[in-house]
Amino acid sequence: MPDSALHYLRLAATQNIEVRHPQLNSLIPRSVGNVYMHKGNIDSALQFYFAALQNSRSTHESINLGANQQKIAEVYEKLNLYDSSLYYSLNAFNEAQRTSQKSRLLESSNLLVKLYRSMHKYDSAFYYEDLATSIKDSLYGIPKFKQLQLLMLSEQEHQQEIEQEQERYKNKTRMIALWSAVGVFLIIAFILLRTNRQKQKTNKVLENTLSNLRSTQAQLIQSEKMASLGELTAGIAHEIQNPLNFVNNFSEVNDELLKELNIEADKGNLNEVKALAKDITFNSEKINHHGKRADAIVKGMLQHSRSSSGVKEPTDINDLADEYLRLSYHGLRAKDKSFNAITKTDFDNSVGKINIVPQEIGRVILNLINNAFYTVDEKKKQTGEGYEPIVSVSTKKNNGKVEIKVSDNGNGIPQKVLDKIFQPFFTTKPTGQGTGLGLSLSYDIVKAHGGELKVETKDGEGSEFIIQLPGN
Repeated sequence: MPDSALHYLRLAATQNIEVRHPQLNSLIPRSVGNVYMHKGNIDSALQFYFAALQNSRSTHESINLGANQQKIAEVYEKLNLYDSSLYYSLNAFNEAQRTSQKSRLLESSNLLVKLYRSMHKYDSAFYYEDLATSIKDSLYGIPKFKQLQLLMLSEQEHQQEIEQEQERYKNKTRMIALWSAVGVFLIIAFILLRTNRQKQKTNKVLENTLSNLRSTQAQLIQSEKMASLGELTAGIAHEIQNPLNFVNNFSEVNDELLKELNIEADKGNLNEVKALAKDITFNSEKINHHGKRADAIVKGMLQHSRSSSGVKEPTDINDLADEYLRLSYHGLRAKDKSFNAITKTDFDNSVGKINIVPQEIGRVILNLINNAFYTVDEKKKQTGEGYEPIVSVSTKKNNGKVEIKVSDNGNGIPQKVLDKIFQPFFTTKPTGQGTGLGLSLSYDIVKAHGGELKVETKDGEGSEFIIQLPGN
């Protein structure tokens, strides 16, 4: 039950913030990494293994240091990155040797044998295979087996002495032993019955807890999607309102001109009629132009806001980013008239179209822009006059990849929570203002597209989120 495991590991991590136990600082993220490995999410597993390694190094905690490096080495070996795996496996071996952890030495030696064989370095493979055999013998070899035999022989002799002693007093104690056996049997039967009932109750509680957790998670994800839909709707309404205002204004003007034309026609003023007809024709062209503009906005917005089909299609990433920047800004303005910020764009025309699911990547861009507007607005409320909130969106083609950057000059992200921002349900917003799922869902969407989502930040100066996607 990996989801339940992650839930309780998060609780353990939260409680350990106060305790700050150095071994738990390493053990908890490594356990999270093990769960992600079980789920087949190698990238997330590697991220948590590195977090565990960093915690071990920062607190000079040596108990788990070698184990963390061993886990990283195993991941790299699965990915066929033998050089990286070899580096961390040798570190794990040396650390286990330094701390005299024989079981760790055996694990590292076996992995080194496998790596050197894959790399066709058979001398090194034979060396570590001999070493692994030696360690295995010291743990489970003949001397240990002999010690076990001696212990068993001693126990057997002791049992024989007890049996002989019992035989001497058998006649006197037969009835007592019989009733004692009956009593013990009844006690065991009672304990087993009570334990079975407790297990049934516990299983029911766990099933209900898991059901509630899944229901809550589904509700939170739906809440996040509905919040995005609301912001999109507000932005679309504002975008359409502008051309509709032109249509309404020119229609009203044409009504007045038609009345004047009729009057002038009755008077027989041909020149005035021609002038008025020319003005009416000009206004009609404007009405047609802005009507088509509203139609294009509606079609474009519906294309990017409809339910995702999950099918990738060639998409102009510059147009997509520009549209969602305007939608986010106008959506926030619709909710809060006092909100204001400077928006800047820097789009690389060489990016062109790339194959993505536009609705999903659009949701990622919208979420990052909304977060940027939120943080600059919070800083504006804190600092007051003299601060100018700025949110920038840019695109660039870099080494065959397309980068979409969303940056702000807000308060930045504190280093102590930087490693947690992509975790599900983690949020720095006040209660009721965020589900903690936006960045987690964004991270998963970008990963599903074969890309990466990274962040660069300076405390007090601002943050920059970088979406890297394949260029074709």
